[in-house]
Amino acid sequence: MKKQKFSEAQILKALKEYEAGKNVMDICRELGIHKATFYVWNKKYSGMEGHDIKRLKELEEENRRLKKMYAELAMDNSVLKDVLSKKF
Repeated sequence: MKKQKFSEAQILKALKEYEAGKNVMDICRELGIHKATFYVWNKKYSGMEGHDIKRLKELEEENRRLKKMYAELAMDNSVLKDVLSKKF
């Protein structure tokens, strides 16, 4: 099954409906998500505004990119150390 991405506005709308008293199962049925997904959103995004959620997603993406870059550089560094440590 293809993973569906929801926009910040959709997530925020679902959380606002929940805060207004709408049933979690009804919200999940409308969006086609599991209730665990909704509770993860609630834990992660509750109390945030739209621009806060967008900024959080941007920072998570930047963090993922930097971790990948660091891993590649660490591997290159390890290979270079191995090459330099060998006696010819």
